[in-house]
Amino acid sequence: MTKLTVFWLALTKILSVKSLPAGEINKGPDGLIERAITLSTNLQPTTSYSSAIESLQSASMTISPSLTGSIFTELPSGGFTQDPLEGPGATQASRSLRPNETPLSPGPIVPIGPASANIFQPIATGGPAPSILPVGGHAVKKQYIVDGNVPIQTNKFYANFFLGSQGFPVWTHPYSLAWAKGVGNSYGMAISHIERDKFTFGGPSPDNPQYFIAPLGIHHIVLTADELGKDTYLSVEDLKAFSVYVNLATSEVSRVVMSIPCVQGMGLITAIYDRAKPVLNTGVFFRTLDYVQAINGATHKYRIQLNDGSKWLLYVTPTTSLGIPPFTLVDSSRIAGPADFVGMIQVTKNPAEAEGEEAFDSSAGAYAINATISGSTGGSSGHYSLSWAKGGVQSQNLLMYALPHHVESFDEETKQSLRDNIKLVTTTKGFATAVIADNITMIEDDLPDTIGFAPWAKAANGAGGGSENINLSPGALALVDQAGMFELSQDMDKQTRLNSMYYSGKGLAKFAAIIYTLNNITGNSQYAAAGLDRLKDAFNVFVNNTQPEPLLYDTVWKGIVSGATYKPPYDTGLDFGNTLYNDHHFHYGYFVWTAAVIGHLDPGWLDQGSNKAWVNTLVRDFANPVDDAYYPLSRSFDWFHGHSWAKGLFESGDGKDQESTSEDTFATYALKMWGKVVGDPNMEARGNIQLAVQARSIRNYFLMTSDNQNQPPQFLHNKATGILFENKIDHTTYFGAKMEYIQGIHMIPLNPSSAYTRPKQFVQEEWDSYFSNDRAERVEGGWKAILYANLALINPQRSYDFFSDPDFNTEMDGGASRTWYLAYSAAMAGIGSVNAEDENVTFGPNIEPESEGEDEWPIDLDWPTAAQELDDWSDHLNWPTNSESKVQQNDAVEKTESPDVSWALQDKEGAVETHARHWDWEDEGTELDDMEGRSSDEEWYYEPDCEDEEAETWEASEEYYNAAEVWKV
Repeated sequence: MTKLTVFWLALTKILSVKSLPAGEINKGPDGLIERAITLSTNLQPTTSYSSAIESLQSASMTISPSLTGSIFTELPSGGFTQDPLEGPGATQASRSLRPNETPLSPGPIVPIGPASANIFQPIATGGPAPSILPVGGHAVKKQYIVDGNVPIQTNKFYANFFLGSQGFPVWTHPYSLAWAKGVGNSYGMAISHIERDKFTFGGPSPDNPQYFIAPLGIHHIVLTADELGKDTYLSVEDLKAFSVYVNLATSEVSRVVMSIPCVQGMGLITAIYDRAKPVLNTGVFFRTLDYVQAINGATHKYRIQLNDGSKWLLYVTPTTSLGIPPFTLVDSSRIAGPADFVGMIQVTKNPAEAEGEEAFDSSAGAYAINATISGSTGGSSGHYSLSWAKGGVQSQNLLMYALPHHVESFDEETKQSLRDNIKLVTTTKGFATAVIADNITMIEDDLPDTIGFAPWAKAANGAGGGSENINLSPGALALVDQAGMFELSQDMDKQTRLNSMYYSGKGLAKFAAIIYTLNNITGNSQYAAAGLDRLKDAFNVFVNNTQPEPLLYDTVWKGIVSGATYKPPYDTGLDFGNTLYNDHHFHYGYFVWTAAVIGHLDPGWLDQGSNKAWVNTLVRDFANPVDDAYYPLSRSFDWFHGHSWAKGLFESGDGKDQESTSEDTFATYALKMWGKVVGDPNMEARGNIQLAVQARSIRNYFLMTSDNQNQPPQFLHNKATGILFENKIDHTTYFGAKMEYIQGIHMIPLNPSSAYTRPKQFVQEEWDSYFSNDRAERVEGGWKAILYANLALINPQRSYDFFSDPDFNTEMDGGASRTWYLAYSAAMAGIGSVNAEDENVTFGPNIEPESEGEDEWPIDLDWPTAAQELDDWSDHLNWPTNSESKVQQNDAVEKTESPDVSWALQDKEGAVETHARHWDWEDEGTELDDMEGRSSDEEWYYEPDCEDEEAETWEASEEYYNAAEVWKV
């Protein structure tokens, strides 16, 4: 080849190379260091290489490498040990509730209009709701980040690069990357890929592991430079939802000598060098280095074999030189390249011999920079696409790795790009498969578009879709109605105005479900209206930001956080780490769903004050569909993994994690319903697609049936994973290791989408493994109710029997109600599954009226207040015999005769029942007169005297007055 030909080849190569990061340091107008991301394409060749070794190079070892690595069996910081059921507001203090005269008029829940061609459209463009004030000085200092004053992703895969010691890995899958920081006397980027035979399985026995974990610190190849030493400074920039640039400089104030674009699923790890001497190190030891040939007119190819037998490919694409870049195998731990190198170096593990090389050759020289997401829906089908921006040689296609749930849903065009012979195991997501494409598209053809607020079941014939038009029998309706009226008499303010967004949200959602049930299922709209008034007052506390720990807009990381950590003792663990962006989708999802219920039942509420703006502020914090000036794109949900990550700004040796798939999916369901209620078809469509992706991802990785193909076979017996990290799975929770905790945290809250996201096969296997044969009966506390509520997905009759039991213990999760559990289980059981004629179900003991010499028992008792005269009060007693209730049938309402149903009030401990019997009116009028003027209907509550079943002590709230009146019954 003549020198002229070589020159023109080099020039063509240079002009085809695009977007090479690294470069000179520039000071921006704000004083921050800015690094150029592009390298000029008019560079001329400055070097001609002629000393490359083109024959096989080999190295001998004088010592054996350590291939054990290290593991962390303890749970990391950032997960907090408080039981999610033991909230501060889980009391049963009561306040009297009287029905409103005007029933509710719910708004339509049909689509307002079609969604956009791309459903990822802005929700709003302005700042937070006016009641949420800005604050600086976050507990976690923003450091090592080059980006200016922009929203920063807090829950993404690369956070270990800018948190704490910067010493823990990040996982792009199937690879992990870690800053070597002096390990092996190297300061570059360490690349690891761990095969399953290196995983550690721990627990009771090898056949019964509690956890599995990939070891850390096994550095297969380290990309570094001779210039990098102990003063090396690692910074990150361009932090996006799917990618980040990592820059390595010789010191904090020196220029960057190499940059690594880190992108989820990247098939080749790329380092871009700027006038540095490339070096490859290894902790596994090099066995051979073999130059192969030049490919694509720009890139040179080497083969590397490591001492563990694994085979890797090295691709070198220079931009200012001619000839073969010389790389020399110096010894078993070092390969050295040429000095003053400008260009890129790429490495990849090749699991497929010659066929694999062909695929990797077709991609060498190109690399992914970042990704964008788009999607659309039509009816019950939708699709979403990931498209990667490309750097390097533009004529080459990208080679990326797809996870099993991607491959399972590829469209036909993307399927043609698959390379099934190239698979690498990931740590916790099964085997990743290579795909040669600059974009991939996934189809979801069973969207949950028919799921609304009512109980919903999948189509019985196994086809797609489902229905929420499920009837309740008259007996079930009567019991649900009574439960709802009783539970709505609980003091809503005491259960929702808490110092925790999580527990407050759960309390609000509990009452929202009760109110919806009374209005839309039992037809008791006047009581529902009264309850809704209270719910709106309770919700307004948060819209006005007057709760004990107000929300703030964090101007450092850019998001909505609890103010709890901003005051002494500055505890970052308060409210499960909310201030550090832990669990935002869990916390705020409950508020979004509650708002959707309120807006459905009272559409006018949406336009009052800043209600809608406040809810949208929460949505944008954890589920923003775009990057904007105030919030990052999709903080919580990871569109590559198909589920959310709960961990925020906490350094973690095993990466991000999540322990509740059910609260993850509930947050998405809340988005879907909020979008429906406010008339945002794009939000509703995003919710539908996201919920479909979650159902697929959770089925593949979290909820493990016996035929699961992705997780290690010896781990499948655990059923629910427990906590899934990026590097390990641990069958436990942060708050305890009881089986009801581990399995149950993936059940709450039971909602209409549960039947969509929790497959029946899994629920049955889980029940058989842990809770059958009366084992559930031995579970204590509110977790028992959670287990039996979940049972409604496969055995609704037994679930209903549990909640309708006369001796039912009312101890439940602060986000759960007997009302909803009864309605849900009865609905799932189907039409007429409960024999109303045979039912005599009570909240207290099953006592027949005849046993006390009475003909009838009063239920639905409005207790007297100062505003009522005794004669008027007696008119408010409703009697069960021949009373009318409403039955929902195919959206029509018909009147049917209710059965006799006894009713008994229980105290908050569920220990003593008090029963309304024949009243002795002696002296009661005097007592009422004494109370005249001291309280309105809404200003007092009662607590029963647990020591005397023949008397009830009514204690007025001390907030209004101090008095104690004994009513003999």
